Order: sequence, then structure tokens, then C-alpha cells
Amino acid sequence: MSFTKKFLAAALAIGLMTPFAAQINTTYASNADQAATSRIKPEKLNLTGAWDKVFPKSNQVNHRKVTFVNRYGITLAADLYEPKNYVGKLPAIVVCGPFGAVKEQSSGLYAQEMANRGFLTIAFDPSFTGESGGTPRFVASPDINTEDFCAAIDYLSTLQNVNANRIGIIGICGWGGMALNAAAIDTRIKATVTMTMYDMSRVIANGYFDYEKDEAVIENDRQRNRLALNRQRTNDYRRGIYQRAGGVADPLPADAPQYVKDYYDYYKTKRGYHKRSLNSNDGWNVTSALSFMNMPLLSYVDEIQTPVLLIHGEKAHSRYFSETAYILMKGDNKELMIVPDANHVDLYDNMKKIPFDEIERFFGVNL
Repeated sequence: MSFTKKFLAAALAIGLMTPFAAQINTTYASNADQAATSRIKPEKLNLTGAWDKVFPKSNQVNHRKVTFVNRYGITLAADLYEPKNYVGKLPAIVVCGPFGAVKEQSSGLYAQEMANRGFLTIAFDPSFTGESGGTPRFVASPDINTEDFCAAIDYLSTLQNVNANRIGIIGICGWGGMALNAAAIDTRIKATVTMTMYDMSRVIANGYFDYEKDEAVIENDRQRNRLALNRQRTNDYRRGIYQRAGGVADPLPADAPQYVKDYYDYYKTKRGYHKRSLNSNDGWNVTSALSFMNMPLLSYVDEIQTPVLLIHGEKAHSRYFSETAYILMKGDNKELMIVPDANHVDLYDNMKKIPFDEIERFFGVNL
């Protein structure tokens, strides 16, 4: 099929999905109504003016709060960092993650450090979390959260001090999978780094360490989870409130796996605790898990044409997610870096183990 025929087919499909669009435009809606319903309008958010990060403030960068709107009309809150005394237009980087964290934690640390190294950066709170808008609260979505990355590109592309042709992204933990999904759809993203990446759709659909399991066991477990989650939907609606899944276990069970102990050490101690962090407190809505079962995040990573650097710890329980993504990507645009003697959480905030020099090199070459 030619490009023109494909384009016409896509346009027809969109038209079929909205059969009353023409009637609405010509019969029911005035021009003013159309303008009002199509306008991109930020919501006024309640943003703290205090420096309430879990990391110290750098004196080498300027910092300010900003907001932008995603395609679903949700206003996102972000911290913008820029080098002091810069000249001209800057390359820019968007940072988000880990899954269940806020911008005052790991993503802000990364954003500030990359600003120290000459990039304009933003770390944002995903939809429905932190200081960002969206209701109900504490919802995760493979679609909307991928869109959050793309909305950040919208915002950066319009800034006078940003070179719109030199924008990259960093996704940490669960937002590593979102970052790859965004890179597969958004051609404005020129380079992508994933850190200690989780494929959230895979782990929710299959459970941990699915490579050790029989497929029939995985399918049976998944069906049990579907039944439980849909019962929860009914219960939530009956009660009129969404049940929270709980953050990192506290108190920590004595027989907890090492990676759960590592999460506790970050989210539940002075090292990384934050009052707005889902993992530090009551977690996501239980039913957030449902959509991830049906919507694999890495379906089109083999079509990413821009450079991707996947970084993972040698001793991370989650290492297999990055190794699988590397195999799925078919081009010569991919790199896999394994950090010696690092676990999953080391790459959240351990400045001695996060390979910032390598990340700077990668973006310096590819942005």
C-alpha cells in the first residue's frame, strides 16, 4: 500500500471512530464553542515554593517550577533546571521515574546533575501524582503516562532557550519502559536513556522472573489477578472510593527479598522518603494494574530509529528487562551498559555508581 493510501486509510479510520464529528462541527457547535473545547488550557496547580527535594540544591543551576498540559488536558507540574550563565539555545532532557516516585526524588537528582553538565532539563510528576493534576488520584496508565513524556516535549519545543531539534529523555525504573514507548511514537525525541528499567506491562501481566515460569502457570496467575482486580472495581464503586495498593512494605518482613529491602532503604528512610511519593506512602490505586495487562509497552521498540542507551546494574533483580529490550531492538542504534556491582536502587541516587559521565557522553554525541 502506498503512503498516500495508508494516510487516507488512517484518516478514514479516525473519521469512522467519530461518525458525528462533521455534524457537530457544522450543526451544533459555533466557532466560539469549537475554539473553547479545543483550547489547550493549563489548570492552576498548588505548587510548593520550598525546596523539598531529597537531594541538596546545586549552586551551579537555576531552578524554577513550570507546568504544561498533556493531550488529555491534564496539567503536569515539573521542576526546570538550567545551567547558570549559559549562552544561546540549549539541548534539553526530560526525566521521569521511578514508578511510584515524585520529581523531588530520583528524577530531580538526575535533572539537576544533567543541568550541571550543560543541559536544560525538566523532571515532572506524572499525571494523577505528586503536584500534577488529574483525578482520580494515584492512577497509572501505559497510554497516559507515555503521553506525559510527549507533552513534556511539546513544552520544551516551544521554549526560546531550547534547541527543539536536540531534545532527549531519561526514564528511570518503570518510566524506562514508558520512555521506550514514547521514543517509538514521538520522532521529536532524538535520544533516549533508560536507567534500571522496568517493563511495567510485563511484570504486571506475568509477575516477576517470568523467564523461570511455565506459560500455563503465567496464564493461570494472570486470570486470577483479573478476577481479583475486577472484584476490586466493583467494591471500589460500591464504596465510592478507590482502594490503594500500599507502598513499600512497612514494617519490613524479615523474610522479604533483597530487592524489597533495597526499596525500603530508599523510600522509607531519610535517604529517599517524600511525603508525596506513592511508594513512600500508600501506593497506587489497586485497579491501576488492569490496563497494563492488555497493553504491552515494548510492542514497537524494534522500530525506534533514534539512539537508545539502556543502563542497568549488574546485581539488579530487574536486569532482565533491559536485556530483553536490547534484544527486541533490531537496529544498530542501541547500547546496553551494565554497571558493575550495582543493584536496582543504586541507580536511583548513588552518585558513585550512576554513570553520569557516560550519560553525558551519549547525549553529547546524539543531541
